[in-house]
Amino acid sequence: MVGPVAWENLLVEQTIVMTGASRGIGWIAAQRLLAERPGAHLVIFSRGPSRELVDQPAVLDGRLSSIGCDLSSLPSTRDAADAVLQKLSAGGLPPLGALVCNAGVQHTNACTQTDDGFESTFAVNVLAHHVLIRRLQSALSPQGRIVVTVSDTHFGDLRHNLGMVPGPRWQPVEALARPGAFDRPSSTTAGRRAYSTSKLASIHLIHEFARRFPSGPTIVGFNPGFVPGTDLAREADVASRLVMRRIMPLLAVTPLASTPEQAGSWLASVVTGDLEAPTGAYIDRDTVQRSSAQSYDARRELEAWDAVERLTQSRL
Repeated sequence: MVGPVAWENLLVEQTIVMTGASRGIGWIAAQRLLAERPGAHLVIFSRGPSRELVDQPAVLDGRLSSIGCDLSSLPSTRDAADAVLQKLSAGGLPPLGALVCNAGVQHTNACTQTDDGFESTFAVNVLAHHVLIRRLQSALSPQGRIVVTVSDTHFGDLRHNLGMVPGPRWQPVEALARPGAFDRPSSTTAGRRAYSTSKLASIHLIHEFARRFPSGPTIVGFNPGFVPGTDLAREADVASRLVMRRIMPLLAVTPLASTPEQAGSWLASVVTGDLEAPTGAYIDRDTVQRSSAQSYDARRELEAWDAVERLTQSRL
């Protein structure tokens, strides 16, 4: 097993680059990393300024900064990664220890198109993070760690998604990456299926990365579980947002769901390697588990990797 980032000495300076850190479980994980790891320098990719970011004491001592990045735009994603590489090269940041791909979107349809011509869910959840991983891979040491937030919705069964998200429907990546890949693409059902399918695609790419680069850096998928009260469904219809924000948090007292505080704490532990896992692993909350049976398909993983490489080649 490739070892985790060398965090045994809490004062060792390491840079952590993180998407999806301005809200939800990402923000909770970011606060814990800064509080518990004095050597951590956190770089957040964000579309705009965050009031919470500005108010953090870590900004004043140089341990927390942000870089503008629109993950729905692959050129913007590439430029943000390049900005990190330039700061690392110039000595403006300590060595890169971890990359955390935590951002995610879930639309109410499967036909929202980015300026690049891709379906937005797949573009943000899969393509943009692939660009970041491949762009920053060379800056990570073999002991570095890549964490990709995935979802148990990729199982596609009642036990894992409470019947709220239809299971993934795999197609060639070239089709999944374009608007209209699913039946009734303007429907909420299609939007949710696009989400679960994007998470299956992410797991396929994690497996293929681990297969291609067994000597490191370590790459793992992290499933926070069902987390009511976050902004993942912020683009949903009014009724769905009300259910997610007001009613679903009641499930947090049951084993079916995780609180944002729990999920953020687990994510931080995965990033630092306190929660150890071999490269290519699927971490379900705080335990290494097997992902779905269909997520283990070497031929599909290879085909997905090659297709994503082609789609993002001009951005790498």
